[in-house]
Parts: sequence; C-alpha cells; structure tokens
Amino acid sequence: MLKKDIRKLYKTLRNNISEKEKLKLEDLILIQFQKIGFDNCSNLLSYAPILDNNEYNPILIEDYFLMMNQNAQLHYPIVNVENNLDAVLVNDQTVFEKKAFGIYEPVNSKITNPLDIDVIILPLLAFNNLGYRVGYGKGFYDKFVVNCKPQVIKIGVSFFDAVDIDDVNEWDIPLNHCITPNKIYNF
Repeated sequence: MLKKDIRKLYKTLRNNISEKEKLKLEDLILIQFQKIGFDNCSNLLSYAPILDNNEYNPILIEDYFLMMNQNAQLHYPIVNVENNLDAVLVNDQTVFEKKAFGIYEPVNSKITNPLDIDVIILPLLAFNNLGYRVGYGKGFYDKFVVNCKPQVIKIGVSFFDAVDIDDVNEWDIPLNHCITPNKIYNF
C-alpha cells in the first residue's frame, strides 16, 4: 500500500477508536514498553499528541521512563524557523502553546543537542515489518534523527500491527522497535 493511502486509512481507523478503548490500548502499550531495557539512557525525546487525531498519548511511557531512570530528562520537539525539529528540555513548569498542525509545543525552553538524546518516541500512523514508519509526510523526524548519535533508540508506538509499505524511500529512517498493545516488534 502507498503511504498516502496508508495515511488516509490509518487516520480513519485511529479516529474510530473510542476513548475507553484507547485508554485500554495505552495501558497495554505501557506493559510492552516496560519489557525494553534502557540502561545508561537518560534523555528521552517524546512528543505532545495531536488530540484531534486521536494519537497515542505517550505520557505513561514518559512517566515510567523518568521513574526508572533517576537522572533522566524529558525533551519535546519544536519546529524551528528553518522548518526542522529541535529538541527542547521540558519539566513540570514548562508552558506549552498550540502551534502549527495543532501540535502543542514548549515555549521558552532550552534547545538540546541531538547527540544527547538516548531514546526517541516517534509518532506514526503505521509501520512495516522492517521498521519503517508512515508519519504525516513532512519528514521532520527522519531529518532530526540523522543528527542524533548512531546508537539512539528509535521507538514507534501503534495501536495496530505492521502493514506493507510499497514506497519506502532512501531517506526514511527505520525504527529499532515498534510497540503495539500485544507485541514489541524489534528491527
């Protein structure tokens, strides 16, 4: 299936998940996430979900990661003036504002060197059995990841199992893991 068709289909499938079912799926995803070890990982780049798109909310994963890694820090992406992603440090006092694409971004936060990021939770609509993901089509995360250290752990989270993607591109960056409610895909 082509990415444009996957985007359309999986946006619809995800929007058809009820709030009650979504909470259950997010709990199951957390259980799967807890099976992955994160030794020597202290910087997690996560994201604020687009609520209108019924995206997976990574807050449970963030809380678990911070609890299990005593000196861990949480980072969120922002879109900079060059229309690329920067990671910024966030905490309980961070103020968020709704920005482009309906995404809440931290404001007035310190930019993080991409080489300092250990783990990235990447938003996605779908993924395949080789670890390639289908996002919203802007390539923000693929461009960001190339500036990270080679051993950065890239994790996708999906309510659905893997699909076939017919148009993977040379600049697409594969995940290391994709977590679904019932399985961890390792690539």
